[in-house]
Formats: sequence, C-alpha cells, structure tokens
Amino acid sequence: MRGRRRGAAGLALGALVVALFAVAIGASTAGGERTQDGHLIVSLDGGLAPLTLPRDRPAPVAVRLAGGLQTTDGSLLPRVTRVELSLPGQGVLDTHGLPMCPTRKLRDATTDGALEACRDALVGGGRLEAQVHVPNQPPFAVHAKLLAFNGEVRGRRAVIFHGFAADPPTVVVLPFLLRLETGRLRTRLVADLPPELGPWPHFAHFEVRLFRRFRFRGHDRSYISASCPIPKQFTAGFFSFAKASFTLAGGQRVGTSITRSCRARAN
Repeated sequence: MRGRRRGAAGLALGALVVALFAVAIGASTAGGERTQDGHLIVSLDGGLAPLTLPRDRPAPVAVRLAGGLQTTDGSLLPRVTRVELSLPGQGVLDTHGLPMCPTRKLRDATTDGALEACRDALVGGGRLEAQVHVPNQPPFAVHAKLLAFNGEVRGRRAVIFHGFAADPPTVVVLPFLLRLETGRLRTRLVADLPPELGPWPHFAHFEVRLFRRFRFRGHDRSYISASCPIPKQFTAGFFSFAKASFTLAGGQRVGTSITRSCRARAN
C-alpha cells in the first residue's frame, strides 16, 4: 500500500515514546515497577535502545514496553475502558512522509492481511494476552499478535494497534490518539476501548516494541528519536519515562509511573 503521505515532523514526544495496548504500565530505574491498589496490581517493564544519546539533539531510538494487570487473590481482572499514557517531552515523533493506515483496512484482517494492506505504515509490533470470562463456561486465555501502524482518526494523529488471535479467531483495532499538554510529561496517548468488545475480555499482559527507519525525499528519518538532555557536568542521569492510568468499568482509575536512565555522548 502506498498510503496517504501526511505528517508533522517534530511533534514533541518522550524520549521513548508511544506505547501500547490496554493493560498496564510502570517501571523503575532498575527493572519493572509494581503498584498495588487494593487487590489489583499494575506492573510495567521496558526501556529504550540505545541508552547513549546526544545531549542536545535527537537521535533514532527503539522503545520496548511490557506491562499487565493481575490480582493478588486470583480473582477476575476488571475490565479496562480507557488507557492514558503520559510521556516526556525531550524526544520527537516524526511521521513526515510516513504513510498512514486507515482503520477500515484493519477490521476483520488477520496479521498477514493487515501487513498486506498497511506494511508501509508499520511502526512496531508485539503481543497481547487477555482473559476471557463467558457466563457458564470456564475462563480461558487469548494470545494475540500485535501490530502498530501510523494513522489518523478524525483528523488527529494516532498510533493504531491491530491485534489478531487465531484461537478463537479474534480481531481488535485500537487507536491511541495523540494529545499535547503542558508539564514535564506533556504528551498523552489516549485510547477508549470500544463497547463492541463486550464485557468478557479482560486484558492481562502486553509487550510491544516500536521502531521504524524510513526515507523521505532522499533523507533518512526515524519514527522515534530522543536526546539525553542532562547537565554538562554529568555523563549520565535519570528521567521520567512514562506515566499510565487505566479507567476501569465503574469509573475507578489505577496507574503507575516509570523512570529510566540515559548516557550523554558528545555528538
């Protein structure tokens, strides 16, 4: 697919931006973070590569995020109705010249079908696990392969996730809309889970990697770039990596946050 070629270079994102599917997030400077709210645990791990980055200009990076929800007593996971990811502003998300994938091309598509329709807009991939609880039946797990595409929804830039599971056959298309706000974590990606998913799937765990290099008008470009803007007297430092909140059915919100380190290089 050729795709629509629109974009806005230089949208401030985080040093590791854009993430993913409805479940959970958080992490610390060394390993994953676990935050407990009552009997519910929100967890996250992740990082970016490379860790050594220019001090005063962005350079291409890849981002990995992995997180989930679990309960301390093994009870039913709550349903998630909205996911909000807040990301720092020392990075750049560049989609200028990168094709877009319309959501209509992903509906009812297998993984191979989604790639055939929108390969030029691909920006990442991963996996998703959900628990399915159907009345009068034992619960079972659904394991889906995830693809992430550059896209647009109602005139707003978005990261569109396509999930496909073969057993039972399941397709989910979930756009994360990009919003710019003030503050240190000034970029938000917001996804509302569609009502057509029904009350039975309860997201449990996800893992995603986002990375894309492409050429436009003879120039090499990177979907995600970041710098390590620490004071000149230091060679390494920590920064806020991401914050996530999840709205549950009934209105309760749970969340956690993550920090990571980077090293500055001269050029």
